[in-house]
Amino acid sequence: MGARTIAARLHGTPAPGVPRWAVRTGYAITLAVLPSCLWRIGGFIVGLPLLDHGPTPPERDPAPFDGGWAYILALSVVSEALALLCFGLVARWGEVWPRWIPLLGGRPVPVLAAVVPAGLGSAVLMVFPYAMVMFSLGLTVRGDRGGVVTHGWQTVVFWVGYLPLAAWGPLLAVLTVHYYRRRRAS
Repeated sequence: MGARTIAARLHGTPAPGVPRWAVRTGYAITLAVLPSCLWRIGGFIVGLPLLDHGPTPPERDPAPFDGGWAYILALSVVSEALALLCFGLVARWGEVWPRWIPLLGGRPVPVLAAVVPAGLGSAVLMVFPYAMVMFSLGLTVRGDRGGVVTHGWQTVVFWVGYLPLAAWGPLLAVLTVHYYRRRRAS
């Protein structure tokens, strides 16, 4: 099975008339989110040494369902699911509801039903680079001490994992405008 077949199964088939650059942008969004998800899971759930815990690492909670790991896992899964949903701006299922959806299946997706959430999501994601810089400095978004603390190679790994995520907002904005123009023209 080739890369295109795998991508088509995960994302769906691009809609007719969507330019190649837009399809690649849709794929880029899903790939831009993945490294940060892996960093969070590796650093917070698996316990890889991606964070500076000071001279003694924190004790691991023996209770397997303490909730912290579930939050990190849910955040990562939801982030990637939302990134995959962005591909709907270039896929057939983003123009016509899939047949398996009750009452809507086979009907055209209203343009604003895709553009409004995508536009709002893009605007929210444009704030993310600020949060990323604050966390890399060991601060919370409000500027208090206590954010993610990294040093040396950990900081490099943090930026490698999170820098692509900063592209999500701008890439989504480009796809949203393209989707709106393309759907309004047809």
